[in-house]
Amino acid sequence: MPKLGMGPIRRKQLVEAAIAVIHEVGFANATVVRIARKAGVSSGMVHHYFADKDELLFATMRALLAELRRDAVARQRAARTPRQRVEAVIDASFGDGQFDEKVFSAWLALYGNARQSVRLQRILGLYHRRLRANLLHDLCKLMPRPKALHLAEGIGAMIDGLWLRYALTGKPADPAHPRTLTRDYFEAARSSAAI
Repeated sequence: MPKLGMGPIRRKQLVEAAIAVIHEVGFANATVVRIARKAGVSSGMVHHYFADKDELLFATMRALLAELRRDAVARQRAARTPRQRVEAVIDASFGDGQFDEKVFSAWLALYGNARQSVRLQRILGLYHRRLRANLLHDLCKLMPRPKALHLAEGIGAMIDGLWLRYALTGKPADPAHPRTLTRDYFEAARSSAAI
């Protein structure tokens, strides 16, 4: 029987083990037995906290999204202008933690398995809606809403596209490069919107 108060600690431990195992052997081979072994617990303990592997992956994605959100919020709080807050979202999306090889593997597992899982589709949809809302909040202060919507879509596509490229081919030689590319796109589109 697990000790009282161990739930959050054990869940975090299992999420970290799932990320490591997905990175090592891929999602298809990331069995509950392997995850339990990596966490140093029994398979029964995994099932005590998660009904199945899909639920564990869902919890893993929630943890990764929470980490991304914490970084974005901290950067946005330090920003003083709408432009700086949009740049803060871009910078958080390409933060050091997002280029970790294990994070790449976990996110690719989410994307790759979302079509077969309503639960994973839901969390992926949450990520996209949150990204769009964070961008729109400040873009609407810089330009009319129709242009802001268009630009938020473009920035989101740049973030997802560049991130996916690096997830598939390896970490960028210069971590500032994807931030600079996306900021340049934002600045060019913002300038043309002002015309």
